[in-house]
Amino acid sequence: MTCQHLKEATEPAPQAPYEGGCPECVHDGHHDWVHLRLCLECGYVGCCDSSPRRHMSAHHDESGHPVMRSYEPGETWKWCYVDDVLGA
Repeated sequence: MTCQHLKEATEPAPQAPYEGGCPECVHDGHHDWVHLRLCLECGYVGCCDSSPRRHMSAHHDESGHPVMRSYEPGETWKWCYVDDVLGA
């Protein structure tokens, strides 16, 4: 199953390199982020929901941007927050 948001998602240039970690966590002096995610609307990079501060979910809540993908090396799965759908 897929949704229109996943079908229309594009791949913007990331606003931060993977190697730098979660930009907001690092900026605030935290190094306990778990995995990184990439917003497919604007390129924002943030930590996942397994991380203490859940920056990608907070980004979705603030921006309304519907789709993110894993920013982990070798992973390409996507998630639509609006429709709660996982995509490839």
